[in-house]
Amino acid sequence: MKFTTKKSLKKFLYIFIVLTVCGLLVLHFYIPKLLINTKAIWTEESPTHTFDESMGKTVNIITRDSINLSGFLTYASKDNAKGTIILLHGIRAYKEHFSPLAAELARQGYNTLAFDLRAHGSSGGNYCTFGYYEKYDIVAAVDFLIHEEQLQDIGIWGQSLGGAIALQTMSIDHRIKYGIIESTFSSFRLVAHDYISRLTGIDVPIFSNYLIDRAGKIGNFNPDDIIPYKDCEKILQPVLLVHGSKDDRISISHAHENFNHLESNEKYFLEIEGANHLNVWKKGGKSYMDRIFSFLPH
Repeated sequence: MKFTTKKSLKKFLYIFIVLTVCGLLVLHFYIPKLLINTKAIWTEESPTHTFDESMGKTVNIITRDSINLSGFLTYASKDNAKGTIILLHGIRAYKEHFSPLAAELARQGYNTLAFDLRAHGSSGGNYCTFGYYEKYDIVAAVDFLIHEEQLQDIGIWGQSLGGAIALQTMSIDHRIKYGIIESTFSSFRLVAHDYISRLTGIDVPIFSNYLIDRAGKIGNFNPDDIIPYKDCEKILQPVLLVHGSKDDRISISHAHENFNHLESNEKYFLEIEGANHLNVWKKGGKSYMDRIFSFLPH
């Protein structure tokens, strides 16, 4: 009897050790990549829209660390363009999401440049760094528009991840004249805690911070350098900041934090009543788009 009990205990300890080691390996190597590896883990469904080739052209932008970004430049249908808008999608999305908007903006007299962010869609790169490197990718895009396309009066329109990247870029590149920022976060570490809680059903700070720091090491960036609300303190350009009242992915409190820290004298806050993270345009409807066009330079 004692022999059987001792043997069972030994087997239990063996299984416990194996499961613990496996769990730690998954925690160390796999789970952090859920935060930054946008291609290998999962992505949104394939694009349902395509760009109208008759309205523009496919372009490639090379970043300062030699990553190729795949984009599409849509030209305004009017002779005298009112400006050019860089369109930045959210995490695990595609540039094609903007194709109907690009066509409408062209009809209204605006050029647009939409491209897949690094580690997204057809662009190169292994990891999403939430603006740490991407802000310099946008600087390269501005260089391209000015020097290769001779386009001026450049603005930016970013959604979610794209909004955070837009804020970080506007703080370092004042060639960007204005920004439309939708449904974005104020601090990467804070929103990552929310993301982990939604993904796992629980947020234990010691483990969440470990995962966030580990993701930073894998992606070679410092998570604590990604704090858009601090970047807002350096933004002097006009900003229209938009958020859904029922956003369950990024709380509207992030939007208020960003807005309160914006240094710009021309800043506007627009809360879309009843909108969640993904349906701001749908809930906002025509009145929202009218507000957008009243904000854009004429």
